[in-house]
Amino acid sequence: MFLARVEGLVVCTKKDPGMNGRKLLLLRPQLVDDKDPTRFKAGSNTVVAVDSLGAGLGEMVMFCQGSSARLAPGMREAPVDAVIIGIVDCVDVLGKVVYSARS
Repeated sequence: MFLARVEGLVVCTKKDPGMNGRKLLLLRPQLVDDKDPTRFKAGSNTVVAVDSLGAGLGEMVMFCQGSSARLAPGMREAPVDAVIIGIVDCVDVLGKVVYSARS
């Protein structure tokens, strides 16, 4: 599982039939900064993930990739590689809150 911030929406008018009706979001993985572990730094890559939870722009989410993504409800037959499996409320690193959805 990984943490990421929702950076945008991906719209595809033509896609595999197994993807019809699925919302796609563009995610930027968030990494604990090795120079200051009480902060996040943005990853250099982006990931397109299926969203079945209703995440929104700017939110922090938890996602999984690979064969684990197909274990999420309703994804077994879908050609997916990444699925949002949680909308994050809070992240605490070394006793310091580094992300809170409330702020």
